[in-house]
Amino acid sequence: MLRILLLPTIVLGTLSAAFAQTAPTLRANVSVSSELVRVGDFVDQPGDAAHIALFRAPDLGTAGAVPVAQVIEAMRAHNVIGVATGDIREVIVTREARTLSQKQIETDVARALAGRNGLGDAASLMLTFDRDVRAIQLDADHGGGLTPLAARYNPRNARFDVTFEVARDVGAPTRLRFTGTAIETVEAAVVTRTVERGEILSSADVVIERRPKAEAGFDHALRARAIGMQLRKSVRAGALLRMADLAKADLVQRDQNVTLIYETPGIYLTMRGKAIDGGAEGDTVSVTNLQSKRTVQGTVTGPGQVTMSAVTPRLTAQLSQGAPASTPRTAE
Repeated sequence: MLRILLLPTIVLGTLSAAFAQTAPTLRANVSVSSELVRVGDFVDQPGDAAHIALFRAPDLGTAGAVPVAQVIEAMRAHNVIGVATGDIREVIVTREARTLSQKQIETDVARALAGRNGLGDAASLMLTFDRDVRAIQLDADHGGGLTPLAARYNPRNARFDVTFEVARDVGAPTRLRFTGTAIETVEAAVVTRTVERGEILSSADVVIERRPKAEAGFDHALRARAIGMQLRKSVRAGALLRMADLAKADLVQRDQNVTLIYETPGIYLTMRGKAIDGGAEGDTVSVTNLQSKRTVQGTVTGPGQVTMSAVTPRLTAQLSQGAPASTPRTAE
């Protein structure tokens, strides 16, 4: 009698274990790449019901929570029963996405326009879009890059119109269109403060900024060229420097006490003088010798320093023609 009662119990336990092994199991976290969440996304071993859609997916790149009871009820409506839920209370559904960043979009538009109708390279272009460019979310199956289909630029009004195509694994590619203005820029030297006429520019006074090429023109100064130069006129803070604004710094000022240098092989003399003219390095200026009161000329060779060139004696016409020179007399 005991054996007869035990047999059905053993068989029932075996069947229950077998059913548990084949029963679909609910997942706590689900990732989808389409607009719909299907039975096969929620459970493993979904069988023929795998492709049945149950819910709409969250927005691209976002996640949402679905109560387990709601999931079970939706699957029961499609005759999917016996799902093992364990201790799961809700299922987190994440919508996968391909993100195109603002920087990537701007870079690809600049590359598509580079060299068109006289434009420079992509790095030199300053773009202004008709609509604010923000990160764009695409379905995760968009695996291709931004391929330009059309790129137009009108130099008269600086307008551009660029259309891209983004390929996807299944289905037609997605097209993206961007419009706005593109202006070519150049690196130029700009002053950081208002600098008065006659001041000498230091490294702290000059920075490099990209400015529209049309504004900079062909005579804009470079930073390395501007530092150490003297301004011919006052320049306000933030203004672009031009070569015409710059001059070599005066190392000698008018009426300045200077050092006069006379140097020849074996002789080096220094004297005190007063500059009649001002000048930069290499300029010829007049100086009054304070000892002899004579006015001499020399070359500016440093701050407050003027060097007089040694006078090379000229051969007389007689010597240059090969005539014998008179014998010098010696003192008796």
